[in-house]
Amino acid sequence: MKEVTMWQLSEHKDWTRLEQDFEWVRVMQEVPQDARHHAEGNVAVHTQMVLAALAELPGYQALLPATREIMWAAALLHDVEKYSTTVVEPDGSITSAGHARKGEARTRQILYREVPAPFAIREQIAKLVRYHGLPLWVFEKPDPRKAVISASLEVNTALLALLARADALGRYCTDQEALLYKVDCFEELCRENDCWGQPRAFATSQAKMHYLYKTGNSPDYVPFEQPQTSVIMMSGLPGAGKDTYVRQHFPHLPVISLDDIRQEMKIKPTDKSGNGTVIQAAKESARIYLRNKQPFVWNATNITRQMREQLIGLFSIYQAEVTIVYVEVPAAKLLQQNKQREAVVPLAAMERLINKLEVPAITEAHHVKIIAVE
Repeated sequence: MKEVTMWQLSEHKDWTRLEQDFEWVRVMQEVPQDARHHAEGNVAVHTQMVLAALAELPGYQALLPATREIMWAAALLHDVEKYSTTVVEPDGSITSAGHARKGEARTRQILYREVPAPFAIREQIAKLVRYHGLPLWVFEKPDPRKAVISASLEVNTALLALLARADALGRYCTDQEALLYKVDCFEELCRENDCWGQPRAFATSQAKMHYLYKTGNSPDYVPFEQPQTSVIMMSGLPGAGKDTYVRQHFPHLPVISLDDIRQEMKIKPTDKSGNGTVIQAAKESARIYLRNKQPFVWNATNITRQMREQLIGLFSIYQAEVTIVYVEVPAAKLLQQNKQREAVVPLAAMERLINKLEVPAITEAHHVKIIAVE
């Protein structure tokens, strides 16, 4: 199959054509759904109904053409990972827990490698897939207010509600009216908290972090405590250009580089036990800088949220302001630049890293800077 772009994908809205071109569309017909919530049938039937419902909504028709294509792609992909998460329970019920979170990752992979899309468009679609169920279930969250405020920092809540409305209409179920009412309530909750169709504004980045990671706080509260130092955390796949960016933009800062520490210790990247030693050495160097209130750069791949959270937790103990700088190049260029590195990452390993990639979200740190070369 020849390479297509996201725009070509959205132009070819014929389902038969989509099934012919994309394996992840073909398998949708193999995924059953619980008849209580989806009496229409399998995921393929549901997805087609959602696409049809979306096209009929006045809110969709009023969008700019480019935004309509983003919404159409999000609707096509919203249940793409039900294939891997669907389970038939002993009582005969069918569940697909975690399909939205996995769907975000799969959408990112598809729109990075298989159907290339510009970074900003890809991430909008991926986040719509990630949060598509939130309007229907937000009031079951421990803190619905924080849930919508946090989501608004990553996704346009008005577009999210539009997708959720199409999702509710694109099915046969007895509680459809209740689902649509939930979407209405989601909209009101967003409006009440100044995050309808826009990210919730915070007085300072410190106020944002305090609200997101502390319990029982108001989003309007501005903490008295100020950061005592700062850390630049690099993030990106091997070969994306992190080292070059650091040399060009932070020549005045000390750099903790996991690659450099590995070379000094003569530890191979494939040595898992050795990697633990490398990370501990890097963290000890970081503690010295943090105690001395010396800004520095932490230079490593940091491609998953879990990796970043562990480090940000350490930096936060010392009241550091953290800026994540994420660097990305197109897949073809990434593989080419990887070949030019001193420590070439094997292709199979690179594929695994691409599959694990989680682009940093603004909810993770005080600041997130995206350097994406199209």
